[in-house]
Amino acid sequence: MQPTPIPALSDNYIWSLADDDGDWLLVDPGDADPVLAACGDRPPPRAILLTHHHADHIGGVSALVAHWPGTPVHAPADPRIGHADHRVGDGDRVTAGRWAFEVLATPGHTVSHIAFHGHGLLFSGDTLFSLGCGRLFEGTPRDMLGSLDRLAALPDPTLVCCGHEYTLANAAFARVVDPDNAALRRRHAKATTMRDHALPTLPSTLGEERACNPFLRIDAPAVRAAVAARAPGAAGDRIEAFAELRRWKDGFRA
Repeated sequence: MQPTPIPALSDNYIWSLADDDGDWLLVDPGDADPVLAACGDRPPPRAILLTHHHADHIGGVSALVAHWPGTPVHAPADPRIGHADHRVGDGDRVTAGRWAFEVLATPGHTVSHIAFHGHGLLFSGDTLFSLGCGRLFEGTPRDMLGSLDRLAALPDPTLVCCGHEYTLANAAFARVVDPDNAALRRRHAKATTMRDHALPTLPSTLGEERACNPFLRIDAPAVRAAVAARAPGAAGDRIEAFAELRRWKDGFRA
């Protein structure tokens, strides 16, 4: 039951999950065309799951529901998402065929962002990326850090299925922040080889992210030292340290 990333737009991934019996579902279809090219001859998906309202995550929903009428769409309770049959929030349970996912509120990137967790999988949208996290378009640093702390508490083998192919860009920043991290160096080398062969770097595992992702390592001495070198006043408080790290990444150019 390996999730499959479908490349879309410039750097998005739409996630497809299928079982051996042909049941399947979709997560965050920002564009219908690549989904129909890859899956258009299948029976209708059991469900479409949406993590947040941005167009590159929901833009294909209308066309896909027109192609597969009656497909249920599960989305956050946000009026900016027009097409949804089921509005879900923190603690809800979404069932689709053989699958069942817990809904986790993960505000920060947007105020209504959610993630779906189940079957050893985490569909994290734009909250947690491989070696990074989402920009704070609507939420606060406290919001995002709380969301990341919550995701970081999931088991190590959890597969992180995020919304964008950002691994190499995030690795370049992470290695400036945490240059002596051997696990990070290995992850960067592996990801570089994968992209050289036009392969997706995702999914990663939560264990890898805890070992390598500076935004999940805000309490690590090396990360705090890097923040202190830029903003000494921020390093003593984990929320301020996280906020400074995110500001640093926002302006970072490799």
